[in-house]
Amino acid sequence: MSERTPAPKPNRPRDPNAPPKPARPRDELGRPLPHEAENLLHMEDYDSLSVEENHRLGVEHFDAARFFPAHEAWETCWKQMKESDEAEFFKGLSQLGAGYVHLMRGNQHGAYTLLRRGAGRIRGYPEDGHRGVDVEQLAAVALAHADEVEGAEKGGTPTPELSFPRIRPKEAR
Repeated sequence: MSERTPAPKPNRPRDPNAPPKPARPRDELGRPLPHEAENLLHMEDYDSLSVEENHRLGVEHFDAARFFPAHEAWETCWKQMKESDEAEFFKGLSQLGAGYVHLMRGNQHGAYTLLRRGAGRIRGYPEDGHRGVDVEQLAAVALAHADEVEGAEKGGTPTPELSFPRIRPKEAR
């Protein structure tokens, strides 16, 4: 990954030899917190892990409704598999995780948009499952949730309580 160069700040020269800024603490949904706050988001170093391990962690986090880490794990899988025919699968799972993050943050539009995109991407894989994911069932639940959330937005009502999907049934974990 290339180093990111921050945009120049007028009247605030940056010392090129200065150490990088410390990572900002985050809440459980990935939102930045004040620098002095306790970091509430603890994630694995996905870049150092294999696709298989990242996918396993993505499933584990998703099933525990920790959607931000699930999204990050699958986003890493997608980048690791970018030139393969599985890239869209992992991109779709990542978008489903992000959709549920938006839902939990109260962003109805972002939630239903990403849930639909993610469901559309994973539907291109075998209906009987891919890498342990029942893609047809997961996509159907995500699309139903997207419809409910969009209906609430259009009706100007709060998002209804939704039962989050699981990739592995409780008895399989």
